[in-house]
Amino acid sequence: MEDMNKIEMACFEIIANVGSARSCFIEAIDLAGEGKIDEAEARVAEGEQFFLVGHAKHGEMIAQEACGDHIDPSIILIHAEDQLMSAEAFGILARKIVNVYKKMEDCIHA
Repeated sequence: MEDMNKIEMACFEIIANVGSARSCFIEAIDLAGEGKIDEAEARVAEGEQFFLVGHAKHGEMIAQEACGDHIDPSIILIHAEDQLMSAEAFGILARKIVNVYKKMEDCIHA
């Protein structure tokens, strides 16, 4: 039971961090759309830090499994991995969208 609690806590750590990352990425897209490029880039950077924490925890769980300590799949683990992938996709899109808005701003002010 103690191992399950550790796994659940690790999953919740992933969910919390990548959820914060995704929120930062979405906010960055909104800020870029308002022409607030510096703020948008700061939000992307903040989101990346949250994402790295969640990704590292996920990596620890993969290493644990690779060392022979099997982790039973659960709906919480599946949800954590789903949220991780979603945040990663939003991060990729946020960086690209912020860059597009930045280029548009540069053209307007050129």
